[in-house]
Amino acid sequence: MDISITKELASLIPGFKIGAIFYNNIEVGESPQMVKGRLQLFQESIYFDLLEKKVQDIPSIQEWRQIFKSIGKDPNRYRHSAEALYRRVHKQNYLQPINSSIDLNNFFSLQYGVPIGVYDLAKLNGAITIRLGKEGEQYTGLNGRANSLENLIISEDVSGPFGSPFVDSDRAPVTTDTKDAVQLVYLQASTQKETAERMVASLMDMFVQIHGGQAQFTIVE
Repeated sequence: MDISITKELASLIPGFKIGAIFYNNIEVGESPQMVKGRLQLFQESIYFDLLEKKVQDIPSIQEWRQIFKSIGKDPNRYRHSAEALYRRVHKQNYLQPINSSIDLNNFFSLQYGVPIGVYDLAKLNGAITIRLGKEGEQYTGLNGRANSLENLIISEDVSGPFGSPFVDSDRAPVTTDTKDAVQLVYLQASTQKETAERMVASLMDMFVQIHGGQAQFTIVE
């Protein structure tokens, strides 16, 4: 499956890049205790760290807030998904286990401080394009609300937008029925490609360790 970033978006955010991981023949289920335990302990560690600093002062969070500003979104009103997770932890509203795919996604999003989406490939069609949302575009998000996509970074297939570092749509979430998936890591623009490759490979390896199957990744610039 081809993935591309539009020239408009690349010009607005110099260095913008996406890590894309493709998985085949995976088995999604309840998270093993190792994942549940690591997610809980990591959240507790973050909570104590945030007693001494603000969420918005974390470099990766700060950079993504600046990206939202540069594309015309107020980061105080539109918080990217990684910041939203950190703010939940700051309130001790800890993330509870959902399934092995989502739990691992949340763990790495907290670890890297960047938005990460994972989608069921059976529910997507054709090439994926990462672009800026247009006036009037919207979709029903996983938050259960109609979300305006104007001036948001969005991921779309031939059927239309399905994901965003703000909130994903309800069209292609990974469930226990998912066999093939794509994971999009919205990397910091300042991250060097070699570092990005190591980060994405680490996520891919852990995902395959938990879910089985086969995987490959690419860095899209």
